[in-house]
Amino acid sequence: MRAAAVKYGGVQERVCAQMSRVQALRLKSLAEEAYQPGQYANDLTFDEAARRIDALKAEIELADQF
Repeated sequence: MRAAAVKYGGVQERVCAQMSRVQALRLKSLAEEAYQPGQYANDLTFDEAARRIDALKAEIELADQF
């Protein structure tokens, strides 16, 4: 377990880490697709970006059902 924490980083590092470039691109794309550009911001943490990506994906999926 400790080896995995070292390899992938601990919780503290992930919470404080900036969102990755891939996350930024994905979030910007999804925010535009959902007509919610305010969901994208440059200074998000890794975890906050992941939450927003998941929420936008769920919203888009729901809208596509209609």
